Amino acid sequence: MDEAHDRAAAHDHVDIDRHVRAALFVFLALLVLTGFTVAAWTLHLPTRSAITLALLIAVVKGSLVAGWFMHLVSERRLIYWVLALTAAFFVPLLLIPVLTSSSALHR
Repeated sequence: MDEAHDRAAAHDHVDIDRHVRAALFVFLALLVLTGFTVAAWTLHLPTRSAITLALLIAVVKGSLVAGWFMHLVSERRLIYWVLALTAAFFVPLLLIPVLTSSSALHR
């Protein structure tokens, strides 16, 4: 019984070390991406390019946070389908005001 307990404890220790290393990696990646955001601000890009770059960096950071800290990395496929369906409905909802306001401007 002691051998099984020792092996389980060693396995738990290795598993915890792996999770801590992954969390530190995600934390460092978020720090680096925050540095990229600040560096992008200092480039004085045109407005559209600056917004595009900032949103790209934010999407990567949001994906890291959702994947790791919200534990979506280890979820089942159903969660991904629900997420994809939500995104599929979200994008047209964002486009409705843009399309209606631009058509009203051209009248």
